[in-house]
Amino acid sequence: MSTITARTENGVAYIVMNRPDKFNSFNREMALALQQELDRCADDDSVRAIHLSGEGKAFCAGQDLGEAVDPAGPELRAIVRDHYNPIIERIRNIEKPVVAAVNGVAAGAGANIALACDIVLAKESAAFIQAFSKIGLIPDSGGTWFLPRLVGFQKASALMMLGDKVSAAEAERLGMIYKAFADDSFETESQKIAESLAKMPTKALAYTKAALNLSFSHSLTEQLQQEEEYQAICGATADFNEGIAAFLEKRQPVFTGK
Repeated sequence: MSTITARTENGVAYIVMNRPDKFNSFNREMALALQQELDRCADDDSVRAIHLSGEGKAFCAGQDLGEAVDPAGPELRAIVRDHYNPIIERIRNIEKPVVAAVNGVAAGAGANIALACDIVLAKESAAFIQAFSKIGLIPDSGGTWFLPRLVGFQKASALMMLGDKVSAAEAERLGMIYKAFADDSFETESQKIAESLAKMPTKALAYTKAALNLSFSHSLTEQLQQEEEYQAICGATADFNEGIAAFLEKRQPVFTGK
């Protein structure tokens, strides 16, 4: 059975982590398969948005600890360096929006992979847990970078050190995620958002994402200059011309991602 399943519909690549018997915890095979699938999406012009979720009851429970303690398995340094870091880099650098559809518990690396995505949605029954301190580790997968920027230094510090479970409703209130949906409407609503993104001007979304990435290290002056540069690039796209034409003609634009 494949550890990652994927299909593309209506411009959306639906990627599903597929180890439900292990709550979709990562082993080497699944980590490398996810990297490979993200690379495929990056190169496929028919994919204009990505929807990442988990099979079964969980989104992702983080690392498969059986692999982590296996004497014949990869060392922790290799797991972080070769499995998780490349996934986070791909999510942030892919020139397409990535939606995390958190359908159940997201713990450890699973939580932080979700938080690295552009838009995070969750079932009301889902929860986020920085589970690392419970086993004597630090948060990885970009958690120490993303979480304090989302919820503030003090809250992030407490969540990481105490390992508290955060409900989807609380995560939305804290600004950790974009929105929580009732369980029975979650799949429909998350797909609706992904399909909406797939119909938008893809290059403008890509440069929005790039600008947000740079905003964490730029001064205001540097960021204003970056906005100027990216705005000029977006202004030369076919989608900009279509957006202006549709506005003047009082109709809905039909963007092609070009």
